[in-house]
This record gives sequence, C-alpha cells and structure tokens, in this order.
Amino acid sequence: MLVKFKSKAAAEVTMYEEHAKRILDLFHKDVKRGVITAEEAPQAVARLEAEIAESRLHPMTEEVQRDVAAHHNENGDDNEHEPVQFVSFATRAYPLLEMLRAARQEKQDVMWGV
Repeated sequence: MLVKFKSKAAAEVTMYEEHAKRILDLFHKDVKRGVITAEEAPQAVARLEAEIAESRLHPMTEEVQRDVAAHHNENGDDNEHEPVQFVSFATRAYPLLEMLRAARQEKQDVMWGV
C-alpha cells in the first residue's frame, strides 16, 4: 500500500507504507492518516535528521538483514535468488525530509491519508 504525503509547501511525496511507517513511528503518528502541523515541523525535521545520521553510522545492519532474507526462503536456503538492491533509509527518507523542511520554512502542515 502507498502513503501519499501532501503539503502546500512542496510537491507530493509517495512512499510504500512499510517505509513510511518507520519514519512516522519516530513522530508517534499513525501511518494510515495524520498530520504533522507547522508547529511540529521543526521537531520532526530534527528527529528525522538525527535518525538519518544514526542510520548512516550503521549502514550494514539493514543490508545484512535484506541479504539474509534473500538467501533464506521458507523452505531453507535459496541459492537462485536475484541480487539484493539496497536502498538506504537516508535515501528513502530524503524526499519527506525535504517536504518537512519546506513546510517548516513556509509554516504549512504535512498531511497523509486524507
């Protein structure tokens, strides 16, 4: 399922729900529907920037988890799998971070699920 973030301050940002959930959990927001108000935007930017910085300190953690999942299916080892194409948390979060920065600057809300 897709989550579409909207704000008057920036172009729409679309993410898969599983990736949006990780970010929205940082803000204690529901992935189905919600708003980050203009007043919350500065804290949201700071929190997301901190999480991105932390993820860059440990980039192999996500990559190793994906590699293990690719090598092991429900029946055991799978040697015939496609190579894993890794997309970092920072890369996935960047469009939303930019939207939050624009919303902070223009004092606009960011909404999704509406």
